[in-house]
Amino acid sequence: MQTTFVLVHSPSVGPSTWAPVAESLERRGHAAVVPDLTGVSAGGPPYWPRVVAAVRAAVPADGPLVLVVHSNAGFFLPVIKEGLGERVVACVFADAHIPPGEGLVRTAEEAFLPFLHDLAGPDGVLPRWTDWWDEEDVVAMLPDPAVRIRVAAEQPRLPLAYYTQPIPVPAGWDTVRCSLLWFGPPYDAVAEEAARRGWPVTRVPGMHLHQIVDPEGVTDALLKLSRKS
Repeated sequence: MQTTFVLVHSPSVGPSTWAPVAESLERRGHAAVVPDLTGVSAGGPPYWPRVVAAVRAAVPADGPLVLVVHSNAGFFLPVIKEGLGERVVACVFADAHIPPGEGLVRTAEEAFLPFLHDLAGPDGVLPRWTDWWDEEDVVAMLPDPAVRIRVAAEQPRLPLAYYTQPIPVPAGWDTVRCSLLWFGPPYDAVAEEAARRGWPVTRVPGMHLHQIVDPEGVTDALLKLSRKS
């Protein structure tokens, strides 16, 4: 039975960040889906059950799955995997945060919270993610103007509570093959942690949204990392 790649975008951005890789996988004869997580903050916390529900709604009814998560979607991988059951055969963190073995985790580190508090409006809602950064930094990540406009347009404005919510981390989530694909700083520290855990680690040099800039190179890496050997 064909394996489906489940490409999970960070809820801070949108599904077009994975669309070029999904198209590349499909051109090569692989099945791929990109769940849309842009609505997971509607209705208030907790947000993680909506992440799980959105992914489950997007995957086919049967067959093995490879979970690929980007950026802070990495923190949701354990609950997503639990929601999909034994169908998950491999997990790839693509420039993504790695959760602990079990317990609770948040999508923002304590040291980053003052920056987010300063960005939030009186209603506790943050600007779109690309509006957090200087324009030249966004242009460097997304050099194609049309792509930049599309990515910016679909981004949700997340509440500050999204970044402070506790997300459960079920024990045993990492018993399947896990690996890390990283593009560059600041995820070099994450790459070191993945290596300490004994995971395969591959680098495709680029910036944080490199899967849009070089979908073929990222697809090559995902196919390699998702294999059992």
